[in-house]
Amino acid sequence: MAIITASSLPGLNLFSSLPSAPPPKDPTITTSTPPSPPIPIPKYPPPRQKSSKPRTNPALKTVHRRTKYFKPVKDGVISSDGDRSVVVGESGVSYLLPGAPFEFQYSYSETPKVKPLAIREPAFLPFEPPTMPRPWTGKAPLKKKKDKNKIPLFDSFNPPPEGTKGVKHVEMPGPFSLGRFPKEGRTREEVLGEPLRKWEIKMLVQPHLSNNRQINLGRDGLTHNMLELIHSHWKRQRVCKVRCKGVPTVDMNNICRRLEEKTGGKIIHRVGGVVYLFRGRNYNYRTRPQYPVMLWKPATPVYPKLIQEAPEGLTKAEAHKLRKQGERLLPICKLAAKNGVYISLVKDVRNAFEGSPLVKIDCKGMHATDYKKLGGKLKELVPCVLLSFDNEQVLMWRGQDWKSMYEDAPWKIDFTTHLD
Repeated sequence: MAIITASSLPGLNLFSSLPSAPPPKDPTITTSTPPSPPIPIPKYPPPRQKSSKPRTNPALKTVHRRTKYFKPVKDGVISSDGDRSVVVGESGVSYLLPGAPFEFQYSYSETPKVKPLAIREPAFLPFEPPTMPRPWTGKAPLKKKKDKNKIPLFDSFNPPPEGTKGVKHVEMPGPFSLGRFPKEGRTREEVLGEPLRKWEIKMLVQPHLSNNRQINLGRDGLTHNMLELIHSHWKRQRVCKVRCKGVPTVDMNNICRRLEEKTGGKIIHRVGGVVYLFRGRNYNYRTRPQYPVMLWKPATPVYPKLIQEAPEGLTKAEAHKLRKQGERLLPICKLAAKNGVYISLVKDVRNAFEGSPLVKIDCKGMHATDYKKLGGKLKELVPCVLLSFDNEQVLMWRGQDWKSMYEDAPWKIDFTTHLD
């Protein structure tokens, strides 16, 4: 049997899956159009052309958060658009709108009392521009077909009839004793009505103790958009449950005061970080104050540094010595990583200062901005002098003007003698 080799077949390639030479064309066969692919080729729209028209509202500009923009500011108006303006004052950066009952801020409870030094981005109003065709509600506009079937809106003074389907329950105004009816109220005292009795408070709070319908107040405290959210809860029920967690719980009195001041309600019960806010006997959802919603979160202004090389009443050498002593000091407590409740922290620090001029708090696992805000709150509430935030720990000194809470005590404790 003859052996066929590659040399005997010069036109054949044994290592190729394709034919070595194309077959000869037959002139009798006519060429036709190629068959269409089984899947149609998608047709993409042409690329959008960038419009050369500048955007009128500076709030629509995308400013990068890591930009090096730094502009020193002073008290007064720093930006204005007609009657709308951005103001820097004692309460930090605030926004003035025509007809507003008070100056709007991003956070009403977590704004430092120190005036800002500069801003990190161009000043703009975080609300919708006045050229928008409709007020911003957070939802897309209804289609034309749905506009014909108008959705009925019921409030406290116009409840739906019994047995109506597809309508959420709305609680009537009150509670009222027999023979009493709601009154139209404009001021806060008129809306609240008569003070609640103990049995009325128990009746209002009892259904909400184990209910998950609540508002969560976090690290930013009482923000502006929470005001409208509280009124949406009050439309369905008389009491709004607010659960507070994080750094704002260090000063719960401030949160309660701001809640009553900005919403117009009344706190009827408080357990730990949970607050129950009553809307008032004569509350009417239609005549409630309506606030615009913030569409953008403004950048935090630049405030003075909390840690200084030579704090109040100390030289650099004395401050360095105290920091060295604080390295060997044991912390009085360890705070939770994120959503803790720190109601008793101010009291614990004051009691610790009775025995030692230095106090340390362990904040390992917390975000840097959280324990720095916590140190700023303790500086105002205790009061004390901040020395360092090293190793995720807050080191404080009680200061030269410190006075003991027990002036008549026959003895005083000082555990710092072994630190020298």
